[in-house]
Amino acid sequence: MATIPFFKDPPKSLGWFHPTTLSATFFWSGLFFFAPGTAGSAAAIPFAFIIAYFITPLALIPAALIAYVIGMAVAGKFADAAETKDPGPVVIDEVAGQWITLALIPVDPVLYIIGFFLFRLLDIVKPWPASWADKKLDGALGIMLDDVISGVYGMILLWAGWMAYLHYVG
Repeated sequence: MATIPFFKDPPKSLGWFHPTTLSATFFWSGLFFFAPGTAGSAAAIPFAFIIAYFITPLALIPAALIAYVIGMAVAGKFADAAETKDPGPVVIDEVAGQWITLALIPVDPVLYIIGFFLFRLLDIVKPWPASWADKKLDGALGIMLDDVISGVYGMILLWAGWMAYLHYVG
């Protein structure tokens, strides 16, 4: 397939429609030419909304676990095909982390926006042990675990902030 404007090409050995490409890049969002992690996190938000609205926000935990399991199966394969340790286009880890961040709050656009930016900040800063996982672990585990840890931090901070807001303002 020819190059698509604003998107990077996936590894030639996989191609655009390979199941590894589709899942690792979360339906190509990680192939966006600029800030693929942010694009992957943004792509996760509508799915989070649908899951939380039609089931319950806590359903984002098993959804994140499913994304994690899929990520463990495909992240290393994509990294091998891309010939790099932690390729930017692999964003299934951001999806899992973003969903974890949003799991304890109600479906609310303001809280989702705050959760989005909070997770992105934590994913970039990588507080310990996320920084340790990012530097010391190889393969799919190294790709996936730092974002899950950042997601747990985000979930705790977002929930605590929401509780503080309800206590003092609400």
